Amino acid sequence: MLQFTRTKVFLILLTCFAGFMVALPNLFSKETVASWPWFLPHKQLTLGLDLQGGAHLLLAMDQEEIKKDWLNNLRDESRKVLREAKIGFTGVGIQGSQLVIKLAKPDERAQAIKELHKIRQTIGTAVLGSGGYDLDVSEGNDPGTVIVKPSEAGLRARIANAAAASIETINRRVNNLGTSESTIVRQGTDRILIQFPGLKDTKDLKALIGETAKLTFHEVNTSTSAEDAKQGGIPTGFKIYPSDKEEGGPSEYLLREQPVVQGEDLADAQPGFDSRTNEPVINFRFNQVGARKFANFTKDNVGKPFAIVLDDKVLSAPVIREPILGGSGQISGNFTVESTNKLAVQLRSGSLPTKLTIVEERTVGPSLGADSIADGKLAGMIGGIAVVCLTILAYGTFGIFACVGLVVHLVLTVALMTLIGSTLTLPGIAGLVLGVAMAVDANVLIYERIREELRAGRTPVAAIDTGFQRAFITIADSQLTTLACAVIMFWLGSGPIRGFAVTLTIGILTSIFASVTVVRMLIWFWLKAQPKGRIQTVPV
Repeated sequence: MLQFTRTKVFLILLTCFAGFMVALPNLFSKETVASWPWFLPHKQLTLGLDLQGGAHLLLAMDQEEIKKDWLNNLRDESRKVLREAKIGFTGVGIQGSQLVIKLAKPDERAQAIKELHKIRQTIGTAVLGSGGYDLDVSEGNDPGTVIVKPSEAGLRARIANAAAASIETINRRVNNLGTSESTIVRQGTDRILIQFPGLKDTKDLKALIGETAKLTFHEVNTSTSAEDAKQGGIPTGFKIYPSDKEEGGPSEYLLREQPVVQGEDLADAQPGFDSRTNEPVINFRFNQVGARKFANFTKDNVGKPFAIVLDDKVLSAPVIREPILGGSGQISGNFTVESTNKLAVQLRSGSLPTKLTIVEERTVGPSLGADSIADGKLAGMIGGIAVVCLTILAYGTFGIFACVGLVVHLVLTVALMTLIGSTLTLPGIAGLVLGVAMAVDANVLIYERIREELRAGRTPVAAIDTGFQRAFITIADSQLTTLACAVIMFWLGSGPIRGFAVTLTIGILTSIFASVTVVRMLIWFWLKAQPKGRIQTVPV
């Protein structure tokens, strides 16, 4: 086991050299690294918000808007269910936080309640079991009246789902800015925390996050204008939408409230230019479901206009000249190149389920990070010197080999973190320190095992060989247990917890390589350098 072929020695040394070269840029400033030749590594570790400063935003979701959108959807679903069941009704309206349905025939109330139970959904999962229904359907005070009301558990689940969807959407939008080091987590019931390292001006970030970018396509009422509807009454199922145009065209449109196609059916959206006018536009493409809906609608409404609505404002209302069967189209308006880029990002990432309001905004300076780094360096130097001295005092020459292994471990850990683009935070520094402790512990286990084998009467070479073999089993068992914990922390955690888990995982892998492979190779070199037949004792 102590034999090392030339190929194996070359690969180990090459790995150590490559790790040193990748980690080297972290010892210099960005300006210095930028002046290096192209063939040298330039990538550096990214520092987290706690080390380099950045933006801190706390957003609050609009719970009332979530309730309103849910009730509007319930109203449409209730109408559809009652029509399919051929149950007549004289009105379906929203009163407060509930839906009130007035039936044409009071004696059909029991049947109507039975049919409306179909729109309820269970709360919970297959693992945890059902937690009831998200809606309560009951009889009203007046004969022939049915009440559909969101339950408390249903509302909590709705808000939780909206928070999860908002976090996912914000993640996609922020990542389009070219970073993956941001921290986006839920706080409390209806708040979302965003931390963006290195960002000094939050203007663009707030503009990107704060807008819902809710895109829908609606049927235009061609028989009645918006002005006539205001005077004579808005037809059932229709709603007046304002125009987003600064000049020209109607200021308002009467559109069917239920959209033909929604933004959720968008597969892609990219900024571009109109081939005829050369003005900035957005080219969009529907998914299979959206393309089918859009094709059926345009096929049945040739010669009629349809409206493109963004955030409840009509961008344009072009006339359908022919069926649009390809599932793609173009959005034009009073756009600039910058606005088309931003809107395309918002459309690609999906619409936010509700409006987000900034309740707290802070720009964190790097002073905390500078202090932390300085303290970390001081603590690292003191701890490193203490570890080196104690290891050499305890194990002599083999202690020097162990210290070389520690240096290799640190270099490879930093190199791997740099390669994968990991963000270094204060918890990450803690993970580095813990990795050093585990690497030292591995060497202690090996050396103590060698001592036991020597006391048992084995020759020095046999004791070293057996010590490495048997100690490796113990090291692997302990490291696998720690690795399992790190994986669970990464899976269930977020932000700094994930950073700690990543650093710990990398530290486990590099500590095994450094403590077992590199140190064993150094001991092999030492054994080869000894005169034959003169290895009477082992300096351990």
